Amino acid sequence: MNSAAGTLYVVATPIGNLEDISARALRVLNEVALIAAEDTRHSARLLQHFGISTPLAACHEHNERDEGGRFIKRLLAGENVALISDAGTPLISDPGYHLVRQARAVGIRVVPLPGACALVAALSAAGLPSDRFIFEGFLPAKQVARRTRLELLREEPRTLIFYEAPHRILDSLTDMEEVFGPERPAVLGRELTKTFETLKGLPLAELRVWVASDSNQQRGECVLVVGGWQAPQGEEAIDANALRVLRLLLAELPVKRAAAVAAEITGARKNVLYQLALQEKSSE
Repeated sequence: MNSAAGTLYVVATPIGNLEDISARALRVLNEVALIAAEDTRHSARLLQHFGISTPLAACHEHNERDEGGRFIKRLLAGENVALISDAGTPLISDPGYHLVRQARAVGIRVVPLPGACALVAALSAAGLPSDRFIFEGFLPAKQVARRTRLELLREEPRTLIFYEAPHRILDSLTDMEEVFGPERPAVLGRELTKTFETLKGLPLAELRVWVASDSNQQRGECVLVVGGWQAPQGEEAIDANALRVLRLLLAELPVKRAAAVAAEITGARKNVLYQLALQEKSSE
């Protein structure tokens, strides 16, 4: 650690409700020499609201690699710098990774100031398992790439959390319904902490219909929390090896024949394998 250098503070800011900013964040933003902000115009309004006059400088995805050095120089000179994003916790689907990495590489102390984070807020109120979860950020914008990503997550047992743009929320819900199945539980968190906050939990098929029927639910910042995959239980259960064999056979054989051969090889029930084979084909 470079004892002569300043400190880089990674400061969470509100995702909507300005009352969610912490007293510690306000103190640090007042005391540092410079604030590195994702959008200086947006952050200027936040600082003005709280009467903070600390200078701002841009640190966004287009200049972070090239301009990060100027923040490092000031930190190495002994000045303290705060990093903020437009809303929530920096680096969570926001810029800041390169600056933090550069700071740590030269021995600058990096201090997190925790606070608002949309994915944590949505998970905390979703009523889905929260002991194990994964955050996937934004899905690809194009349907083929989006479905490919979802296919990789189809048998993920942990709760899944996604951010999504409002103009793609219906497309994403449609693809999730196709890949994960219509009954998979999901919760839409929209405009969290804001005036028109939504937290709606339904099976994916019903949630898609609900969002499609109300254009207001296709606006604003969206978080999707989706229940993880649950392995079939009891008589319907098959092991991972049987599923692997079935998928290999489906690449070469018709559905009925693939299920029959897979049952002969693995000892799993043929009717269960047949239903799984139909699901595999319908999701292609």
